[in-house]
Amino acid sequence: MDTQVIQNKIYEIRGQRVMLDFDLAELYGIETKNLKKAVRRNLERFPSDFMFELNNSEFNSLKNSMKFQNGTSRQGGIAYAPFAFTEQGVAMLSSVLRSTTAIEINIRIMRAFVAVRQYLYANQQMSQEIENLKHRLKVLEQGSEDTLEAINELSEDTRRELDDIYLALSQLADKQKDSNKTTGRKPIGFREYK
Repeated sequence: MDTQVIQNKIYEIRGQRVMLDFDLAELYGIETKNLKKAVRRNLERFPSDFMFELNNSEFNSLKNSMKFQNGTSRQGGIAYAPFAFTEQGVAMLSSVLRSTTAIEINIRIMRAFVAVRQYLYANQQMSQEIENLKHRLKVLEQGSEDTLEAINELSEDTRRELDDIYLALSQLADKQKDSNKTTGRKPIGFREYK
């Protein structure tokens, strides 16, 4: 059996990844009522962190989602609220269901749980890396905006200063011409002026 098939039967209920009794019974090749009987005979092996029964709202939500996914209910519908088994509960099932098939299926189920955990861990790391990149990009964008603003301010200031310098130079040049005309002095050099 393909690990992906098993992974598709792992649900998240009450914040835990679980498998439901009817899916497990199907994988083990037994009827759901026989799986439930075996569990009820060994309830001491299944504390609440290993197995729990779905409440009415969870049960109704599950029935609705299964009808939506399949278009019809499963094999005539689910009559009773299913048991939900955590990873530890599924492992405990192998000691209750002692068939060779149950042991082989449990090994595959454990591998599927590990694969789901690794996938979620990788996604969590990737999400964290994406958030870090978003933050760094935001900082760079903010830095770019600040830099552009500073360049614009610098450019405006520089333009004003250059305008002032050009104005001052032209005023000096005009003064120099006026000064030469009024004093009547001849410039120094070999050239003669009239």
